[in-house]
Amino acid sequence: MTTTWARSRAAAAGVVVGLVLLAVGALLGRPDVAVLGAAPLVAGVRDWHRRPSTGPVVRLEASDVQPAAGTLRADVVVESPSGVLVGVRRGARSLARAWVVVDGTRRLPLVVRTVRTGPQELAFVEAQGVGPGAASVSEPSPGVSRSALVLPAPRPLGDLPLPPRLRGLTGAHESRRPGEGGGLRDVHPFSPGDRLRRIDWRVTARRAPDLHELYVRREHALAEAVVVLVVDSRDDVGPDPMTWRGSVPARAEEPTSLDLARQAAASAAQGFLDLGDRVGLDDLGAVRRPLPPGGGRRQLDRIRHALALTRPEGDPLRRLRPPQLPSGALVMLFSTFLDDEAAHVASVWRRAGHRVVAVDVLPTLRERQLGERERLAMRLIRMAREDRLADLADLDVELVTWRDSPQVALASLARRAQRRAGASR
Repeated sequence: MTTTWARSRAAAAGVVVGLVLLAVGALLGRPDVAVLGAAPLVAGVRDWHRRPSTGPVVRLEASDVQPAAGTLRADVVVESPSGVLVGVRRGARSLARAWVVVDGTRRLPLVVRTVRTGPQELAFVEAQGVGPGAASVSEPSPGVSRSALVLPAPRPLGDLPLPPRLRGLTGAHESRRPGEGGGLRDVHPFSPGDRLRRIDWRVTARRAPDLHELYVRREHALAEAVVVLVVDSRDDVGPDPMTWRGSVPARAEEPTSLDLARQAAASAAQGFLDLGDRVGLDDLGAVRRPLPPGGGRRQLDRIRHALALTRPEGDPLRRLRPPQLPSGALVMLFSTFLDDEAAHVASVWRRAGHRVVAVDVLPTLRERQLGERERLAMRLIRMAREDRLADLADLDVELVTWRDSPQVALASLARRAQRRAGASR
């Protein structure tokens, strides 16, 4: 591809200085001054004639190296017959600018650290060729960019709350039904269907020394929990309230409420799936088919991928009724609770008998730079939000704030349900 090359300012200044020195040396009869001017003049003309005929080409390709959590990786491929000045920026922020020696093709690793999740632009790369001796520069090459899908990285959680009723014939939790695998339920006289290995000979010897009756130990059955994670994707607000109207973008180095919701939901999904429970996912801000409850490592991958694709889609839709849930499921709702929609569906689910855990994902706000009117508006918003959360607490909806040690609050809710194994509250 033929590209227009222009003489650089440094080379043009060198040629001008060389001509001036030659003229001064000739007029004054000073050969030493003329020789000083000949060197930059000859070098400038020689380097200008050696300028390349083609410009640089830059590409962004996927990297073969697996990126670590919170990082994005790609390879910057530069094709040029000479050196290249490469610039990398992300959004309005310049990340790097480097001089690269290229003779043909060169591949440069690009690593970008981010606290954001979901679909986003990895970087925007542009290049400008520099000829031999920096005597010429090419037109900037067309910039290239590459989008990436950043999956939320789950964080480890401790004990997690359980739904009021457990389901299934296997699992990691003790239920109220008789079966095998759980703790001692009672000691009962032997009846048809009991296994011989269940006979408790100590109790039998104490109660029936003549062995006219045998006693067996009965246990609680193990069961699994069904958990539905509901993410409210209608709000994606940052710590700065001045960015909420959308005219000013939030800082790229600060996670938004939707980033926190994705991380919180992924962490809860990993915690329940590690226990052998079944976890599903639904989006309160979009009318689409939910991800049904399932178990295993592949289910966690599906949930993380679906969470990464969750984003605000146009004007928020008002649902005529809350999403349908499996019977006896535990509901974890991740929202900012800046309006009544999330609180309304949480109250409907609680009245239907589900155990509902409301996870507040509003980031810590910065209000010092706000004006008087903005402070008043934030005060009204905060008062309405606190009233909303208080109404949920009155309905026995359990509240967890993700920005303030969520593992401690979740462990407290888990201990609250251990009063009676598998019992409804």
